[in-house]
Amino acid sequence: MTLRMVRRFCWKRLASSILRSFSTVTTDEVILERIGNKGIVTLNRPKALNALSMTMIRKILNQMKAWKEDSSVKMIVVKGTGDKIFCAGGDARAVALAAKKEDPLTEEFFREEYRLNFLIGTIQIPYVSIIDGLTMGGGAGLSVHGHFRIATERTVFAMPEAAIGFFASVGGSHFLPRLQGKLGRYLALTSCRLTGHDVVKAGVATHFVNSDSIKTIEEDLLKIESPSLQKVDKLLCETQEQFPMKDWDLSFQLLLRKINTLFDGGSLNAIIENLKRDKSEWANQHLQTLFKMSPTSLKVIFHQLELGKNMSLQECLKMEYRISQRFVKNQDFLEGVRAFLIDKDNKPVWMPPTVEEVSDSVLKSYFAALPEDKELVF
Repeated sequence: MTLRMVRRFCWKRLASSILRSFSTVTTDEVILERIGNKGIVTLNRPKALNALSMTMIRKILNQMKAWKEDSSVKMIVVKGTGDKIFCAGGDARAVALAAKKEDPLTEEFFREEYRLNFLIGTIQIPYVSIIDGLTMGGGAGLSVHGHFRIATERTVFAMPEAAIGFFASVGGSHFLPRLQGKLGRYLALTSCRLTGHDVVKAGVATHFVNSDSIKTIEEDLLKIESPSLQKVDKLLCETQEQFPMKDWDLSFQLLLRKINTLFDGGSLNAIIENLKRDKSEWANQHLQTLFKMSPTSLKVIFHQLELGKNMSLQECLKMEYRISQRFVKNQDFLEGVRAFLIDKDNKPVWMPPTVEEVSDSVLKSYFAALPEDKELVF
C-alpha cells in the first residue's frame, strides 16, 4: 500500500468517525443514532423505567420525521436501556402535576405523543421495537403500531390506565379491539399482564427470542444492507425457530376461552354480571379487580373500544385526544396518580365510587368535540 493510499484510508476513517458523531444526539433521556442506513432510538431513563417525558417524545418525534423524509434511512430500531425494561409508559406524574397548575403541558404532551404514535403506524420503512422487559401504556404506543415487535421471556405487557383513573391511551382504541376475541377488552379493563410467549400469542408482539440473543439480533439487523419488510421478517422468523415455544399454546387458549365467555356482553354491567354468575375463583378475582378500578375509567374504556372497532388509527387518536383533555381535568386521574405514584398509599378514592353512578351524559362528555383550535391535527 502506497503512502497516498494509506493517507486516503485514514482520511476516510476519520471522516466516517466525524459524520457518525454528528449523527448522534445524546441526552440523559433518549439516544438518537444514525448507524449506516438505520436509525436507532434508545430510551435512556432506566431509573424512571424509561417512562416517556415531554422532552423524550419531542426529540423522538422530530428525529422520526427527519428520518421519514430522508430516503437514505431504510429502517428504524427502538429499544430501552436498563434491566428488563422497554418503556413503562408516559410520565403520568408530570402530567398530573401540570394539570393541577393548568399548565399547557397537558395539551402538548398528548398532542405530541399521539402524533408520534400515528407516525409509527404509518411509516413505510421497517420499524422494529425490541420489547425486552416492561412494556406498558406509552411503551405500547411506541411499539404496537410498528411493523415488528420482538418479545422475550422477560417481556411484561399491560395497559394499566384504569388503575390510575385514566383510559386506554396511545391508540389503544385501535389495537386493543383488534386482538383475538375479547382479549383487548380484558386487558384494558383489568390492567392484567401478559408475559413472555403469551405476548406473541396475543398478537401484541410479532416475534419471540430469548433475551440473551437480543444483542445478536441487533447486530444482525444492522448487517442487513438494504432492509425491507420481507428481509427483516425472514431474519426474525429464522431466529425465532431456535426458541421453540413449548406447552404454552394450550394454556393461552384456555385463558382466552374464559375471557371470551366472561368478558362478552354489550355493556360493562353485563361483564360484571357474567363474573358474578360464574362464581369460579378466577371470575371472583377479576370481579374484585374491576371493583378496585376507577368506575369512570372503566365506562370510558368500554365505550372507546367499542367505537374503535370501526375507526382508523388516525380517527382513534383524534378521539383519544379529546378524552385525554377531559381526563386531565378529572379528579379520578389526579387521585390515581396521587395514590399510586406520589403518596403510594394505594388507596384511591374514586368519584363517583360505583359504575352505576357514572351517568350516560357524563360518559358522552368525554367524547364530545373540542373547540376547533384545540382539536388534534396531524
